Amino acid sequence: MMKTYYVYIMASQKNGTLYIGVTNNLARRVSEHKHRIHEGFTKRYKVYMLVSYEVFYSITAAIKREKQIKKWKRLWKIQLIEKMNPYWHDLYDEISR
Repeated sequence: MMKTYYVYIMASQKNGTLYIGVTNNLARRVSEHKHRIHEGFTKRYKVYMLVSYEVFYSITAAIKREKQIKKWKRLWKIQLIEKMNPYWHDLYDEISR
């Protein structure tokens, strides 16, 4: 069975603070952010909305993409989010079913 990996973007609000991460369990990881399980960036800056994600079948490819997006200009990150999610809806309900 193929493993699935996700590169995801969390936001504090529309056009707010952004966080980019990689995980092999998107629903669990976003839930951890939402419930403030871990100390760190998302807890400190109240970054709790899942606004974008991409699926990969290789951890190497996922990490490469995460690093690529992290280097991007903020405008490019916003354009990536709005391509998938133009209204900045929290996608957590969609992925946690």
